[in-house]
Amino acid sequence: MPKLLTAPQLKSMLSDGREIALLDVREHGIFGEGHLFFAIPLPYSRFEADLPALVPNPATRIVLCDDGDGTAQQAAARAKVLGYTDIAVLDGGAASWKAAGYTLYQGVNLPSKTFGELVEIERHTPHISAQDLEAMRTSGEDFVIVDGRPLTEYRKMNIPGGICCPNGELPLRISAIAPDPNTKVVVNCAGRTRSIIGAQILIDAGIKNPVVALENGTQGWFLAGLKLENGADRTYPAEIPETAKAERRSSAAAFALKHNATAVQNAQVEAWLREPDRTTFIFDVRTPEEFAANGAPATVHAPGGQLLQATDQWVGVRGARIVVVDDDGIRAPIIAGWLRQQGHETYTLDGGVAAAQSLNVTRPVAAEKLAPLPAISPAQLAAALKAGNVGLIDLRPSMTFRKGHIAGAGWSIRPQITQALGDPEKPVVLVAEDSIVAALAARDLAEAGSTDIRILEGGAAEWQASGLDVEATPDLPEDADCIDYLFFTHERHAGVEAASRQYLEWELGLVDQLDEQERSVYRFQA
Repeated sequence: MPKLLTAPQLKSMLSDGREIALLDVREHGIFGEGHLFFAIPLPYSRFEADLPALVPNPATRIVLCDDGDGTAQQAAARAKVLGYTDIAVLDGGAASWKAAGYTLYQGVNLPSKTFGELVEIERHTPHISAQDLEAMRTSGEDFVIVDGRPLTEYRKMNIPGGICCPNGELPLRISAIAPDPNTKVVVNCAGRTRSIIGAQILIDAGIKNPVVALENGTQGWFLAGLKLENGADRTYPAEIPETAKAERRSSAAAFALKHNATAVQNAQVEAWLREPDRTTFIFDVRTPEEFAANGAPATVHAPGGQLLQATDQWVGVRGARIVVVDDDGIRAPIIAGWLRQQGHETYTLDGGVAAAQSLNVTRPVAAEKLAPLPAISPAQLAAALKAGNVGLIDLRPSMTFRKGHIAGAGWSIRPQITQALGDPEKPVVLVAEDSIVAALAARDLAEAGSTDIRILEGGAAEWQASGLDVEATPDLPEDADCIDYLFFTHERHAGVEAASRQYLEWELGLVDQLDEQERSVYRFQA
């Protein structure tokens, strides 16, 4: 059994100066309804698959949090098999944290989101309302709208006329987007914080253009009764003037120096990686296309803007070192300086991507290679279902299941998979979008006594392509059972006005919930 910690013990550990990985193993929907401020989401449904990337050093102190239902103990056993040696569990789970008088936070990416709100307070980032922006458009004012989100989010809905340029790309690309220094730059996202960060990145980068954040982003635009655009594909120009690069490179270096984000050599990084009691992450902050073309094996791809705004998706260890690389000397120094302000010990690599290519890295914990499950064809499954001699469990997201699934399938997720097993003597077929999720669920089924576990070949798409029927159940699983789905964050994108208002109120209320320990991690300079 892992060590059990009380809430006060854990609270003390979070500021004792040593590295710690506080991992919440509950599924996305439960995690988002209330979790510890510094908790890293690592759902049990993907635990062994994602743990090595989030916590690459097996000696790291790990504390696991659940709902007090035993899932953390299951995860601890899995971590031990992978080689992790210092594992504890928060006794009583998230409820015990609240019972001790500490705050549980709604939402996701808490430290990064809260940072964005603090930036507006500390730096007085200028902003305009949706109505003001529409008035600028009507009057013919010279401005450009840049959307600081990734292209996949931008395509869902954007401010009409906006250009997609993720925040991490802004300091490099802005001269090509707005070459006239008199053109006002309006930065937006879906809500508040990426608008604020994107605008302040440009201001701190020293661009000559006037810059403002669009207050409340696309949701503010929608709530103002203005029409959003859907399916747009406008992106930044491919070519960047060399003179602009040189100017941006100089200002980026000055910004990094101001925030103590210094450059280090390969030898230093390799020495860090050999330290048994410290963790060092190396991230390539360029675009996915650039990383695919020549990313170094020693690095992990983490687009700069997303790394800033969703740091907990890549960095699972509080107190770890971070090294960021690019190939232009602009993006990495800017991102490093901003991560420093978030409280992360961050550096750039001298020589960038070219230097990273020669880094000699041995990863202490490698991602587990899971054996593929034996497959069953749609025709074979249809025959088995007709004969009534097979169990069928659908592991796809709950909202996908609601839209359409094979008749007779039950929906489940790994923490609940053994409850869906039924007769362990009967063969079980899993329907999944992700073979890794299926293989991990099968591991738990096997330990519960199931001896014949298969996966549907080609998944639900192949079933339908074979002309076989599916059924929709809009209310099943019931909302309370959809532990993988956080309703208020998703429904704001579906035109649900109440969800949009709730989300914006959530962002605005983050700072007021902070205690002294949580607030103290951020580093702002005048």
